[in-house]
Amino acid sequence: MKHIILQGWRPIAVLILLFIIWEISSKLFAIPAWLMPPPSNIFHEGITGWSNYNGHLLSTIQLTLLGFIIGTSFGVIVAIGLHTISALREIVYPFMILSQNIPIIVLAPLLVIWFGFGTLPKLIIITLVCFFPIAIATLDGLKQTSSELMHYMKMAGASNKQIFWKLEWPHALPSLFSGLKISATYSVMGAVISEWLGAKKGIGVYMTLASSSFRTDRVFVAIFIIMIVSLSFFALIALLEKRVIRWQNKGGKHTDG
Repeated sequence: MKHIILQGWRPIAVLILLFIIWEISSKLFAIPAWLMPPPSNIFHEGITGWSNYNGHLLSTIQLTLLGFIIGTSFGVIVAIGLHTISALREIVYPFMILSQNIPIIVLAPLLVIWFGFGTLPKLIIITLVCFFPIAIATLDGLKQTSSELMHYMKMAGASNKQIFWKLEWPHALPSLFSGLKISATYSVMGAVISEWLGAKKGIGVYMTLASSSFRTDRVFVAIFIIMIVSLSFFALIALLEKRVIRWQNKGGKHTDG
């Protein structure tokens, strides 16, 4: 924890400096609060207006977590399938790359037409956003397994199942967690975008209502909330990565000894 604090004080100091410049500029140039509110107004609204957005925040977090779990699970399963069946990979992989040229915001209205305004289209959006990073990262990690170790295990008579769980999967974990961290931040963005299309609760709804009523301070509160949730989600995945990779390394040293 001490190392993290020492490492992170510089960006925090820069961020505080930017807020100070923003605050002074707002007062100095008499910028209207509805156009660009000073940070003091935004922080005040964020603290005093907790009751206005806490329900929205909880709804977005629940939607994000559910979509993230579905998207990453689907991505890992597809990656394992494509890695195992090379013929399938040659067919599906180009379409996966091609799909990323279609913006999610373009697909969103179609999903609403097809599936209505319920939870399903929102989960599909988050799943699509999370799927690609985790699928590609996991697939690349599985392909980067040492060919020498692979040959050694085959010579030792290991089955395909043993090779996968004892060699390929552990080697893919660093890449897997890289994909998870990207998907974690994308999932929050996907949840907010899906809420813009039509929802009763969520930070996206809170932001839309604030924008339509020219409550710019609340729009900034929503932006900061999205940033905090995304960073918190990213930090949790990074912490889990350290625990899992450290456990894996200790386990590997123990077995080698």
